[in-house]
Amino acid sequence: MTDVLAVTEHRRGSLRDVSFEVVTAGRELADATGGDLHLAVISGDVDKFAEQVNCDGVDQIHTVAYGEEFNHDVYTQAVEALYDDLSPSIVLMPNSVNGLDYAPAVANGLSLPLVTDVVDFEWDGALTATREMYGSKVETTIEVDAERVAVTIRGGEWPAANGTGDAEVTAFDADIDEGAIGSRVTGFEEVGSGDVDISDAEVLVSVGRGIEEEENLELVEELADALGATLSSSRPIVDAGWLPKNRQVGQSGKVVTPKIYLAVGISGAVQHVAGMKGSETIIAINTDPNAPIFDIADYGIVGDLFDVVPELVDEFQ
Repeated sequence: MTDVLAVTEHRRGSLRDVSFEVVTAGRELADATGGDLHLAVISGDVDKFAEQVNCDGVDQIHTVAYGEEFNHDVYTQAVEALYDDLSPSIVLMPNSVNGLDYAPAVANGLSLPLVTDVVDFEWDGALTATREMYGSKVETTIEVDAERVAVTIRGGEWPAANGTGDAEVTAFDADIDEGAIGSRVTGFEEVGSGDVDISDAEVLVSVGRGIEEEENLELVEELADALGATLSSSRPIVDAGWLPKNRQVGQSGKVVTPKIYLAVGISGAVQHVAGMKGSETIIAINTDPNAPIFDIADYGIVGDLFDVVPELVDEFQ
């Protein structure tokens, strides 16, 4: 049998959605390998988190009660200690800001090959991982010639696990070396919180670099008003200073799940898609028929937004 160790993630007292996606991916691998799925819950309110992530398909949950927030050195030591104790063939971690912080250190410390940003995989005695390149326009497969491997999975690619499981929850003594901890989280500062929370919106009109100039934002704002929608954007718009940080959708912005997501002039880069892939209905407007956004869109218009958007404004007004 080949066991799987999956690492959950939390921030500021709440489990992140990717924790439940890791459970689904881990269960898929464990079923393929014929092994057990072990979950690691590290730092924070571990008892509460363990109860929340005790979903169908989880065999054992191991809690490491050390600190409150994510810490590179704590996570690295804890995962390595769990690996030494459980001897899993696969260590599964989120391809998140935190995951990409400690996953390379874990792989290096354990002398494991590391495959990042995986969107699919198969197991036939060894791992075959699927990744995307060139703005998700090219899909590649990687055959890992090793019996043991570390993997990070992209958020939004697996459905969130649900149901109530009956996994055994045990406290694990990772014997954290205090002297090896080089930094600590001392507080959080909200950046650009503003008066709008795009994560609560039912309809979002999101604008990307296809808008070309800041003065052209008025056109998309008119569409948002006509639809009774909230205006959001991809990262380039925020980086340019055209909209505040609280309007940004994506890996480094906010994750949104509106009923309708209208992407205007957004190509669909991996980082952006990770933040809106869970939308109920996705509509895209882009001049490039091969833009990755069309791969996930329910409806698409291949056309110039400066021609399409005014027509939509007239229609909905």
